[in-house]
Amino acid sequence: MQAVITDVDPFDLPDWLGTHDVVWRADQGLRTGHLVRGRLTAEGDDALGITCDLLAVDEAYPEPVVDDAGRLRVHQAWRHGQVVIGEVDARLVLAVPGTRFGPELVLDALGRLARAVGAHAERYAALLRLGA
Repeated sequence: MQAVITDVDPFDLPDWLGTHDVVWRADQGLRTGHLVRGRLTAEGDDALGITCDLLAVDEAYPEPVVDDAGRLRVHQAWRHGQVVIGEVDARLVLAVPGTRFGPELVLDALGRLARAVGAHAERYAALLRLGA
């Protein structure tokens, strides 16, 4: 089933994403495929946290992850130095071009999120998990 990405305005996200040191923590390994579940937390304060998954939109087997219009929107945003911030199944997602995630793509997506909420990328970090 194709994911439907509902846009989220970065200004509707919690303020602490732009004012605190933030860590994205993977709930599963990066090798799990086109969707890696995780959450954003304020460094040192796990009480401040929201789910935030990473979604690579170019996976097409056994069926496309998103429709053609959604895929095009993600690619256009990425080309202009942005990331699509949205919701899928009531979970925040960062939608990026590609079929799977590596450390560099994760960091790039988080840097673009930081910019979208008015934070400096150096205030963002990632805790990755290996494996499938």
